[in-house]
Amino acid sequence: MSTQPTAPQNVETRSIASDSTAHLGVRTVEATHKVLGKYTKWALFISLGLAAYIYSLDGTTTYTYLQIAASYMDHHSLIGTITVAQTIIVAVGKPIIAKIADVRSRGLAYVLVLLFYVLGYIVIASAKNIETIAGGKILYAIGYTGLQLLTQIVIADITTLQWRSLMSALMSLPFVINVFIGGKISASMIRKGPDGWRWGYGMFAILVPAALAPLIITLLWAERKAKRLNLIVTRNEDRPFISRLKEGLNKLNIFGLLLLGTSVALILLPMTLAENARDGWNNPSMIAMIVVGFVVFPAFVFWESKANFPVVPLHFFKNRTFLIAAAVGFFDFISFYISYTYLFSFVYIVKPWSLENMTYFSYTQTVSLTVFAIVAGIIMRFTHRAKPLLVIGLSIRLLGCGLMIHSRGAQASDAEIVWSQLLQGIGGGFAAIASQTSAQASVPHIDVAMITASVLLITEIGGAVGSAIAGAIWTHMMPDRLAAHLPFVPLADRQVLYGSILAASTFPRDSPVRIGAIQAYDDVMKIMSIVATVVAVVPLFLSLLMPNWYLGEQQNAVDNTDLKGERVANPDVDGTTGGETAAAQREADENSSTNVDEKVRTAI
Repeated sequence: MSTQPTAPQNVETRSIASDSTAHLGVRTVEATHKVLGKYTKWALFISLGLAAYIYSLDGTTTYTYLQIAASYMDHHSLIGTITVAQTIIVAVGKPIIAKIADVRSRGLAYVLVLLFYVLGYIVIASAKNIETIAGGKILYAIGYTGLQLLTQIVIADITTLQWRSLMSALMSLPFVINVFIGGKISASMIRKGPDGWRWGYGMFAILVPAALAPLIITLLWAERKAKRLNLIVTRNEDRPFISRLKEGLNKLNIFGLLLLGTSVALILLPMTLAENARDGWNNPSMIAMIVVGFVVFPAFVFWESKANFPVVPLHFFKNRTFLIAAAVGFFDFISFYISYTYLFSFVYIVKPWSLENMTYFSYTQTVSLTVFAIVAGIIMRFTHRAKPLLVIGLSIRLLGCGLMIHSRGAQASDAEIVWSQLLQGIGGGFAAIASQTSAQASVPHIDVAMITASVLLITEIGGAVGSAIAGAIWTHMMPDRLAAHLPFVPLADRQVLYGSILAASTFPRDSPVRIGAIQAYDDVMKIMSIVATVVAVVPLFLSLLMPNWYLGEQQNAVDNTDLKGERVANPDVDGTTGGETAAAQREADENSSTNVDEKVRTAI
């Protein structure tokens, strides 16, 4: 690794610790920019690319394993429940990871993420029942969401607004490659038999540490060198460990996140569990969970109003860009997960495709999202605006959802159903990158990590809601639809078909049992597609209210400084172009700076 510049005289030796508007993690990032030479910067980018690659390889293989593992254990109907639980952990884990990255360092946050990632996959690979798989998924979810979030935070740290969308999108480029590689890997693992999925999960317990090691080493090396050159002055390090630990836990607001996660889980999980519970919705446990969930939520709101370090900083709720970005993500993910949670199961029964082709289809939306997020990044680089792409993207996404209502049938052409996924991916690629960049543009550097985490927190809760709705539709409708289309099949056998996609797939496609199963799946997917389309209308209308920030050479559009902290031009603020009026932008700039200074002075 290059250590250029090697001598302190080649480095700006003024410590930035005196900047009262920066947490230790942010100050550390700014300091490491001063010690990264030409080769170490390339090492950082290559390391980020390697982390992105392993993240995408995971995402393009393990999705299918859960369907198979749950079917082998005769609990396929619980996929919705497991997905809800995992999504809740993914959501509430993001603020924790962001705060660790802010109050300590990006490198330390990556180390913690890696530990949860590996531990989760070890638990899943060795699971003997569906409950253990669910527990492993929760541990893994912390690592997976942390890796996703930290990559976006580091990209925001080292890029200006005009390049950020493109760089963020390029981090997803490995998905395009891994859809084909991952499809072959997952298919080969599934063909190994009952334990093939275990090897599919277990391999990542080895691959992930190997892939993340260069990135962690680069970050920790840069942080250590910055400290050695006195570019980072740590405060209160001489206090007792217990005192510092209590302060750290207070900043993480574990109790607030616990209240939020508990409330959301208790409200949503009964939606997927009720049909399988004794007496269904008449089971007192189902009602009790929902009641307690609604009681806990006001307790969470009250706690947050008094907390020194709330889960979502309260001043974000005065930020129109944040509110719209979070709401757009929330409803968009509800729509996405309603139609996607059981999509692989649907094509597994309905379509006469090979395992590889089923896997390719499952990731059609991911590939198109990735490619068109890059296209959106290029467009934003030259137009310097995000709002038009957000509106266009959500319009295309709505079209794709609507097409799915017609194309989901067994008799629909393969091209039609693939196009429904392509359109959703094209629109999603435009919308996701435009929304995230707009949110990051609306706050100073100190808040970039937390606003990214907060938007994703609310977005992921939307995903949990969508999975819960999908699970509720599936568990409520599928037994009835199987009974309607397979009245000649005994109840016990229909329960086997309901509990495992593998059981239904063993019948030839022209057999009465398989035809009835296809018709049942067709009925259920029709309802899911209609609901998903209706929900997809909401984010489109909300996007019309999004501010149209100028994306230029600044780290953010509030303080309008570059990565070195020097002021740069912003036509909106300088009054030379349209968009937000210059007066409004100046007022927002001043208010944001005042709020941040006040907040940090109070916190420090």
